[in-house]
Amino acid sequence: QVQLAESGGGLVQAGESLSLSCAASGRTLSSISIGWFRQVPGKEREFVAAIDGYGNTYYEDSVKGRFTISGDSAKSTVLLQMNSLKPEDTAVYYCAASRSAFGSRFRSQYQHWGQGTQVTVSP
Repeated sequence: QVQLAESGGGLVQAGESLSLSCAASGRTLSSISIGWFRQVPGKEREFVAAIDGYGNTYYEDSVKGRFTISGDSAKSTVLLQMNSLKPEDTAVYYCAASRSAFGSRFRSQYQHWGQGTQVTVSP
């Protein structure tokens, strides 16, 4: 019912910025939450940021002050602005949709996932 597509990934140098976009299609509700996760080979997919149905935002500690998640009320487009990128930010970034109006850092709370977009930050 909800399809997600990430875009905006690429190769940047440390300290530079990227903006990722998550486009949601299908039936979306204003109450849904959108989360961004990232994954590197051999590691579990980890939480990055989320915006819930009320517009509240949540961030993993390592990205606070550097990343900003934003979106419209319907969550049709959710952006992840990534500033001051570090090599350790290198990962495949995924957006995910939760039917819950409350944000969550847990993968199990998200029912729909995009295919991911690669972000590579060189030293």
